[in-house]
Amino acid sequence: MKKKTGNLSLPGRLLSPIKVFLEKELVLLKRRKKQLKKNDPFFAENRANENSFEEDLDEQIGHFDNEVKAKFLSKEIVQFRTALTRMKIGKYGICEKCGKMIDTDRLAVQPEATMCIKCSKKSEE
Repeated sequence: MKKKTGNLSLPGRLLSPIKVFLEKELVLLKRRKKQLKKNDPFFAENRANENSFEEDLDEQIGHFDNEVKAKFLSKEIVQFRTALTRMKIGKYGICEKCGKMIDTDRLAVQPEATMCIKCSKKSEE
């Protein structure tokens, strides 16, 4: 089984384990995000309304820390979903900018990559 896009293809024997990995990671990311929300000091059941300045500051820092981590996890979730969608439509492993194959070494390190290293560097400039 090969997924094809024009003349480019990635063998099914490579896609299967990547798909399994992406799906497992997606579940873990969602679980971590849910746990972050659960541990947010702003939503704690035993949250006191009247805090000392130090306690209030600790809550603010804890909430901000959770918000930053949750946003990072949300971005990762989107990247993993995008990779799985690209896999489903036969475009996984193909750069969304230039249309060339993404190096398999890059995909091994970053399976959610949607751009080749060259295009990725260009977009960061």
